[in-house]
Amino acid sequence: MLPLTLLDWIALAIFGLCWVVYALIVDRVPSIRAKSVIAAMDEHRRRWMLSALPRENRIADISAIGNLMSSTSFLATTSILLLGGLVAMLAAPDIGRRVVAALPWSTVPDDAMWEVKIGLLLVIFVNAFFELTWALRQFNYTSTLVVGMPCDPAAIAHAEAAARLANRGARHFNTGLRSFYFGLAALAWIIHPVALMLASMLVLRELHRREFRSAARDALKSS
Repeated sequence: MLPLTLLDWIALAIFGLCWVVYALIVDRVPSIRAKSVIAAMDEHRRRWMLSALPRENRIADISAIGNLMSSTSFLATTSILLLGGLVAMLAAPDIGRRVVAALPWSTVPDDAMWEVKIGLLLVIFVNAFFELTWALRQFNYTSTLVVGMPCDPAAIAHAEAAARLANRGARHFNTGLRSFYFGLAALAWIIHPVALMLASMLVLRELHRREFRSAARDALKSS
């Protein structure tokens, strides 16, 4: 039996709803996804690959893909460092609990609860690592397609394939980035279950604002 109180279960349920249900709705419901900044960028990446067809010199295209790979690689490396820190927190729980005890309104977890809470963070950032490394590989595959793209405006199928691969990579990058956001929310659980609820709803609000109501989304949709 997990040493969770009713308040802990409620907080975890809200956390799961904010993350999983939001991701399912935004990624799987076409009518909603079409209004997001993610869908707008998918169309721009498709235009990018189609415009690359007649160009003989694609140094700028490869450089742009390299920038995507650099940011993805940075976050993947960061997730590994975070995992190392979390394992260290499991090995030395007394130090972590003393830090939590110094915070106002915090509840100091016992050994079992400490392992559960750190374990949740480990699962989140392991997921982030796998999503980001898969995104990195797909951006790498995209660069190969761009380099091998024939200089023929009629080779639309090749450009479409490169666009689909780049869009898949961006989707997994976005999923890994969401793991970072909700990992920060899960960190609040160490302090108190109510902090987890509030942090989850705050992250959900910020994700929705950035993906559906941001100035960046409006600019991409209007172009």
